[in-house]
Amino acid sequence: MLDREGPVPLYKQVADLVRDQIERGELKAGDPIPSEAALEKDHRIARTTARRVARELRDQGLVHTVQGEGTFVGRPGTPRSPRKVPLYQKIAQDIVEQIQQGKIPSNRAIPGEKVMMRQYGVAKVTVRQAVAHLRDRGWVFTVPYRGTYVTTSDKWPGSQGS
Repeated sequence: MLDREGPVPLYKQVADLVRDQIERGELKAGDPIPSEAALEKDHRIARTTARRVARELRDQGLVHTVQGEGTFVGRPGTPRSPRKVPLYQKIAQDIVEQIQQGKIPSNRAIPGEKVMMRQYGVAKVTVRQAVAHLRDRGWVFTVPYRGTYVTTSDKWPGSQGS
């Protein structure tokens, strides 16, 4: 339980909780620590506070951050625990399924960044990776300042038009 009115800042209290997980072996070298979004949700803290948790743990030499991938237990260079499928690819696959099921029709916008960040509990960079993945594979196209839209079915991967 966090002491929200005591003298110890919230980010230090949450960092202590994560450090305890590392010391107990619940989080092992190479494992990802909870994301900023997960910390924010689980502890009801602001995103900036969650960001400071990772910084505090890095300053203590317990974790390292890989841009666009997350923060992992151990020093830089520690082999990361294998993930089956990167999170951004899981999000992209979910969007593809919605497109194929007709839930998001051709020439209609996919959910925006903020909606996906909330829906999947991830950082903006993860959402942007998912959208880039969809775009690279031909599922969507982006119109600057308007949004990202589903391509027509003849342009989908594996269709006659590709």
